[in-house]
Amino acid sequence: MSLINFLKRGNKSSGIAALGNTILAIVKGIAAALSGSGAMMATTLHSLADALNQGFVFIGSALAERAPTKRFPTGFGRVINLFVLIAVIVISIMAYETLHKGWELIKHPKESTDLLLNVGVMLFAVLIDGFILYKAMKEIAHETRSHAKGVRIVVKTAFKNVGLASPPTRLVFYEDIIATFGALLALVSILLAHFTGMYFLDGVGTLLIGILLVGIAIKIGYENTLGLIGVAAPIEVEERVASIILSDPDVVDINKLRILQEGRKYHVESYIELKEGYSLAVADDIKFRVRDLLLQDQDIGDVTLGILETDKVQTWKGVET
Repeated sequence: MSLINFLKRGNKSSGIAALGNTILAIVKGIAAALSGSGAMMATTLHSLADALNQGFVFIGSALAERAPTKRFPTGFGRVINLFVLIAVIVISIMAYETLHKGWELIKHPKESTDLLLNVGVMLFAVLIDGFILYKAMKEIAHETRSHAKGVRIVVKTAFKNVGLASPPTRLVFYEDIIATFGALLALVSILLAHFTGMYFLDGVGTLLIGILLVGIAIKIGYENTLGLIGVAAPIEVEERVASIILSDPDVVDINKLRILQEGRKYHVESYIELKEGYSLAVADDIKFRVRDLLLQDQDIGDVTLGILETDKVQTWKGVET
């Protein structure tokens, strides 16, 4: 496989975020070195961590799309959860460094210079991070098939359906919420420290950014640990799979249904009940027909079906909430 084709399989949100945060880290780093602002240095570290993480996760998302092999028959979907967990380690290290820097600035406050430079850079950061966040929101809408249009609808849909998005897209979404808010927080801290003379506020802003990084590391780490262990599909996905199975005219009931999430793909295992009186050959044909129908869903990576003759007792009554 060529490098171009390999990269095309990577998560789009992660690729955009990696590029955007690389630009931001360079611009912020120059501004921090010139001005000496602690809050600026903290948000520089945040952008650097984001760039490394997203680039790393982008490669992982491409690897996770590899086809199953004899040795790995269920595919490589969980690879992306592992890559995201490693990214969480990077976030945690950056959070510690940011907290340490903030505490030092509170204990030993100092005036930063080049106010206009800092303000200009932070406004630029808000625009870039905001753009990345909006792209992640659109990707959530695309992955969850909401077909949302318009800024307000996309934003509302993203917050509602983020749990159904792929692990890389969720990582970009959560990180860039913190990045955008962190940039605004750093901007406010810089302005307050300059105009009030309370330079320890620069450290307070830095400390708050570090706390936000800790929070996002815990949330992302928890979600991807579940994914690495193996977690059941969301209720919405289970309902969708059940409706596809029951749409076949010869399927009268679902005796058992288990859906396991593997990265951004789902593995479906089910026993389905057919109308009585079919020969084994005909029943097999129905089973393969239902399997093929399920595999048309782009989110389903693997299907295993068993067939039973109806017991005339309705087992499947929908998903219990």
